[in-house]
Amino acid sequence: MGETEERSPDGVRYYRLSEVEEQNTFKSTWIIIHNKVYDVTKFLEEHPGGEEVLREQAGGNATESFEDVGHSTDAREMASDMVIGELHPDDIDKISKPEETLLTTVKEESSFWSNWLIPALAAVIVTLMYRMYTTDSE
Repeated sequence: MGETEERSPDGVRYYRLSEVEEQNTFKSTWIIIHNKVYDVTKFLEEHPGGEEVLREQAGGNATESFEDVGHSTDAREMASDMVIGELHPDDIDKISKPEETLLTTVKEESSFWSNWLIPALAAVIVTLMYRMYTTDSE
């Protein structure tokens, strides 16, 4: 690890994704948030959301989970003290998946339409059939 250590132009230590993925034990727990690598090992027991929340994200990208919770400014400041480096630029595309997000959104929209359009059409057909039936019997 030390021999091939790479640093950013401003001297920040780069970590490869494979290095971060290995740090998912109780002895060493690292997570990635916004491409920064955090060592949260000593914070596991203190985390207000419980240590299992951090353990689920151990060794991987916790950005979405971190943002979904809506951490306070104080929590963000505390987290900044746990930064040990940044994810290597060559590995950033391995953790961000914008295409999946777009595909999910499109699928949800089409699902929304099919969930509303089909029942609405069925209701119209049933209504028309009912009116035709009641008109014929008069």
